Amino acid sequence: MTNTCDRRPDETALAALRSAFAPEWREPALGDEGVAKWETENGVTLPEPYRTFIAEISNGSSLGPAEDGGLQPLGWLPASWPDLGPRLPGEPFPLEAAWPWEDDENVDADDPRIDAVFTHGSVVLGSDDGQSFWLLVTAGPRRGEVWMVSDVGAIPVPGAEAWGFAEWVAHWQSGNDWWA
Repeated sequence: MTNTCDRRPDETALAALRSAFAPEWREPALGDEGVAKWETENGVTLPEPYRTFIAEISNGSSLGPAEDGGLQPLGWLPASWPDLGPRLPGEPFPLEAAWPWEDDENVDADDPRIDAVFTHGSVVLGSDDGQSFWLLVTAGPRRGEVWMVSDVGAIPVPGAEAWGFAEWVAHWQSGNDWWA
């Protein structure tokens, strides 16, 4: 069985993504060759519909779902991103469920699992409040889902049944609170 994040989105889904981002706010799309090159360099195939979005519609937008600076272009990091070493989007994302490490008595600030949450198996979509970051999981069991990671923990958005990229964009476009 093919996972939905492996199938090219239909035209209705692509039209919804196009309508969410006004053309004047879009960065130039990377094209299929540009995306394939990035994927080869990073050892991962990006989940759909994000892959088609950045290849054909827009590689980021200064007006977009992430409140601080909009939707990041592929591979870019917000200015407030912590310096935790190289990003490894092809390595499995280390979580399968929310992990509020600030409440975990078995964790200290130097726990390497925390760094792995920030660096493994995802691309950074953007930031909110400078200290919270939207991630799209690119590898592992939660592939294709949007997560929020901060200095206190990581959670799928909006909960255990996380949104994919298209649902995340649609929720932003609706103007509703992220956690409502």
